[in-house]
Amino acid sequence: MENKLRILIAGGDMRQIYCAGRLSQEYDTAVIGFDEKYFSDNSESAKSVLSDGEPFDCAVLPVPPLDDEGMLSTPCYTEKIDPYTIKKLLRPDGIVFTGKSDERLTEIFTGMEICDYMKREELSLKNAIPSAEGAVQLALEELPVTLNGLKVLIVGMGRIGTALTEILKGFGSDITVAVRNARGAANARIHGVKSVRTDKIDTDYELVFNTVPSLVFESELLNRFSDKTLFIDLASKPGGIDFDSAAKLGKKVVWALGLPGKTAPVTSGEIIAETVSDILEERSERYDV
Repeated sequence: MENKLRILIAGGDMRQIYCAGRLSQEYDTAVIGFDEKYFSDNSESAKSVLSDGEPFDCAVLPVPPLDDEGMLSTPCYTEKIDPYTIKKLLRPDGIVFTGKSDERLTEIFTGMEICDYMKREELSLKNAIPSAEGAVQLALEELPVTLNGLKVLIVGMGRIGTALTEILKGFGSDITVAVRNARGAANARIHGVKSVRTDKIDTDYELVFNTVPSLVFESELLNRFSDKTLFIDLASKPGGIDFDSAAKLGKKVVWALGLPGKTAPVTSGEIIAETVSDILEERSERYDV
């Protein structure tokens, strides 16, 4: 009987705990980088102990994998973990799964294969729903009014923008989508909402969601919006809003990074686990191992 692959879940937020629980259904899984209080009955299959010292075949690192000091990102752990510690726990030909890899990680895990699971299309598609639902939840918490009838601008009609559109339609919001070209306008029309060119955005909106990771809302445009408008930026760095100008102008802006991990850690963790499992299955089929 073929031995199970040994997978180490190292660091991260609660997504990784639930990722470990899901992977443990198929693989020999262990966890490092969490205080004991973060383990519950719902994640009992994710063990916090490292077993017999036998090296692991794979490591699953968080999003992002390293903090500003170059240590493993461990927001749920009171101690620091040097990423070289993780390397020592892996086989020399081990695989490192991570979200948003960078040059520092490549230097640390020299000779090992690094797979960025955030670049996988299936993860992006699945993650759009918890991202959009989290954004709507945030808007409901921040706004003093209902979403029904509210004038809402969504910048970008990608995966998250499309998911947001469908959710907000259910609330009865008055939705306009800002798009860059005719294809985006056609997509908005298919989904039954109005559209405007990104370079011709007007400012009569009470709620703005940005999903584009490039500057859209510079100082002059921000200044034309009401101080009552709520901006929620869902884009990864550098975001789509001039945050310094927004602060000086007194605009209400929330940069909602990592929403899936905050608002839906179970679902988000299972999505990561499913993606890792998909990659391992593809490798097994390709190399017959």
